[in-house]
Amino acid sequence: MNVLIVHAHPGTQSLNASLRDFAVERLRANGHAVQVSDLYAMDWKPALDGDDFLERDPARPLALMTDSERAFRAGTQSPDIAAEQRKLDWADAVIFQFPLWWFSMPAILKGWFDRVYAYGFAYGVGEHSEQRWGERYGEGRMLGKRAMLVVTTGGWESHYGERGVNGPMDHILFPIQHGMLYYPGFAVLPPFVAYQVGRRLDAAGYAALTERLGRRLDAIETTTPIAFRPQNGGDYEIPSLTLRADVAPGVTGYAAHLV
Repeated sequence: MNVLIVHAHPGTQSLNASLRDFAVERLRANGHAVQVSDLYAMDWKPALDGDDFLERDPARPLALMTDSERAFRAGTQSPDIAAEQRKLDWADAVIFQFPLWWFSMPAILKGWFDRVYAYGFAYGVGEHSEQRWGERYGEGRMLGKRAMLVVTTGGWESHYGERGVNGPMDHILFPIQHGMLYYPGFAVLPPFVAYQVGRRLDAAGYAALTERLGRRLDAIETTTPIAFRPQNGGDYEIPSLTLRADVAPGVTGYAAHLV
């Protein structure tokens, strides 16, 4: 497989950097081709703005969706955006690795999604009608590709349990896994989460952590994805895009969108 790792941590001697390097070595040892987008090392520009559209008329009001689509189709996007899109097209699987900061991803990674997911590339594609509402949530450009989050957090695993004070990890990651990965068509694998990373790991602890990560990487081609419901599979009414009354009756929230 071709595997892209999008890495978002500023520390070059951090646990995240070590896990990234471990993942590259493990994947390559298993015969996969690997590319890495290390966003901090790349000095990635996180803000989507008019400078991303090279031939936009500055006298016209900025219209992000329209300008994004025009630049994508004309090949006049900022070169760093186009380069990341080519990596996504190349990849069979994408690993997004980041520390959980304030219950989400670092801003630099959010900015990667904002800029790379151009209109016409990752969204705004497909037929919109009474039968379909675009190619998204299980369809789209990333259909056939796999994605997985590798997340580190300082909190205990119990803090993110079903009754933990931080809320369940699956719920915290739902906007990313469902809204940013499943939306353009990725098959989303269960996340790999490392808890309590604020404490210094001894050799045994680090070995246990990398062994656990290694098993997940070894199975990247065969792991069963999260069973999100496809938007155009019949479970959702169109155009309201709400679940039919007879689908998962009485179930709401995150669980309702799982088959």
